[in-house]
Amino acid sequence: MTLSLPRSAGTGRGSEPVTDCDAQAWPDVTRPPAAPFGHAAVARALVRRAVTALPLRCRFGAEPPCGSGPSLTVHDPDAFFRRIGAHGLIGFGESYMAGEWDSDDLTGLLTVLAAHVDDLMPVPVRKLRGAWVQRRPEAQLNSRAGARENVHRHYDLSNELFALFLDETMSYSSAVFTSFPARRESLPAAQHRKIDRLLDLAGVGPGTRLLEIGTGWGELALRAAARGARVTTVTLSAEQQRLARRRIAAAGLAGRVDVELRDYRDVEGRYDAVVSVEMIEAVGRDFWPTYFAALHDAVAPGGRIALQSITMGHERMLRTARTHTWISKYVFPGGLIPSREAIEAHAAGAGLRIISDQGYGDHYAQTLSLWRERFAEQERAVAALGFDATFRRMWEFYLSYSEAGFRARYLDVRQLLLTEDTSPGARP
Repeated sequence: MTLSLPRSAGTGRGSEPVTDCDAQAWPDVTRPPAAPFGHAAVARALVRRAVTALPLRCRFGAEPPCGSGPSLTVHDPDAFFRRIGAHGLIGFGESYMAGEWDSDDLTGLLTVLAAHVDDLMPVPVRKLRGAWVQRRPEAQLNSRAGARENVHRHYDLSNELFALFLDETMSYSSAVFTSFPARRESLPAAQHRKIDRLLDLAGVGPGTRLLEIGTGWGELALRAAARGARVTTVTLSAEQQRLARRRIAAAGLAGRVDVELRDYRDVEGRYDAVVSVEMIEAVGRDFWPTYFAALHDAVAPGGRIALQSITMGHERMLRTARTHTWISKYVFPGGLIPSREAIEAHAAGAGLRIISDQGYGDHYAQTLSLWRERFAEQERAVAALGFDATFRRMWEFYLSYSEAGFRARYLDVRQLLLTEDTSPGARP
């Protein structure tokens, strides 16, 4: 099969290519880059200083291990430090994809790093951050054409791939559990609890005209239609549209749900309720005003808007906003996680106000843990779909990296209810 694998414009010159890595699909993983003069040595000194001060068991090459905790075992220190010296945290992730380092507890290791992310580098080095981080490529801007390409690169990879690690509801967002550890209850039940909370927030019931921005694979639309709502749901993923339509038809609800391949900016009409689940992260900072204006214009007077969004701290968001990260390069091109403050400010700018807000980041950590375990169990099936070893390490790193963000409280996830702001001075 032909895969839409991420590629980089960077070519980098360095040592021998990584064994068994497809150079055409993974140009920046295949060969460690040549870091600018002195950068690899600086990276070596800074990284060793940082990680040896943390609760980690570190080993670099043939050196004896030191410390205790989740392991960081660097098989090829020269390549590892050159990548970090050249590309910072992008290089750290690419080094894992290349098999240059491993861990006996990848999620635990990344959780430690995420929990100490603000302390890893000395203050003088942090002040020079702008000199070594990469800026986001202009090609990832979420214009109409850019958004279609960004969505295609992730969500159109393969419905079969997502089915291997998601549960039968095909829900690709945080579930809501009643107990921990989450293994005591089924993931589908927890996903339905999440969906039902959002539908309750939005007041969805018999006869409700509902707009969903971001279809996923159709589970929310199915449950809304089963309540008696009339649903219009929009997506930019042709693969998601195809499977969502098939699932809705199989449930006998095709007459109550329209699944449209449409940009949120092109939605027409007004609805009693609008729901959007973890879609704002794909909008991009430049288009947040447009997104909230679209929400405002889509909801009828007296209507309700229920959002689920991953969030991060505001200062961290500002530092990340223009930065090209490993996630934006390989997993979610064009994406940016907003802060709670950014959501509130842009909502207010569009004439909306938040009247309910609940965070539950621990639940996302549990959701990701279950996805990660299922993905590991399905390694042979993933390979049978045509995804190579580099992709599999990339996806493993992505799921662990995301889980670590929630476990370290670097990230949160929130369900918010918005309505039109009718107070004096609000946007009419």
